[in-house]
Amino acid sequence: VQLQASGGGLVQAGGFLRLSCAPSGRISTTWTMGWFRQAPGKEREFVATLGWSGIKYADSVKGRFTISRDNAKNTVYLQMNSLKPEDTAVYYCAAAARGVRGRADYEYDEWGQGTQVTVSS
Repeated sequence: VQLQASGGGLVQAGGFLRLSCAPSGRISTTWTMGWFRQAPGKEREFVATLGWSGIKYADSVKGRFTISRDNAKNTVYLQMNSLKPEDTAVYYCAAAARGVRGRADYEYDEWGQGTQVTVSS
C-alpha cells in the first residue's frame, strides 16, 4: 500500500488547511492511521492517530486539529484550524496494518511522501 498525502500549502496564522491521505489500495477499517510532522532541524513528531486505540492527539494540536476517516472514499483527513507558525513542517501520513497505540513512528508500516505546511506570522 502506498500513501499519497496532499493538501499542504502556505497559510497565514489563524488560518486552516485540510490534509488528505489516500492509500493506493483498499485498507481495512482495522488499520491504524496516523499523522506525523517534521520541522526543519527537528525530529519527526507525532500529531494524531485514529484506530484501534481510539483517537489521540499531541498536546500541541489538541483542540485545533481533527483526524477523521471516510471509509467510502478510503481517505484519512487532518483538519487543521487556528494554525500557528510553529505548525510549519512537512506532514506525513502513516498506516499500520494492525491495531497499535499509534503515537510512535516505529509502529507504522507504510509512509506517505509528505506535504509541506507553512504558516506565516
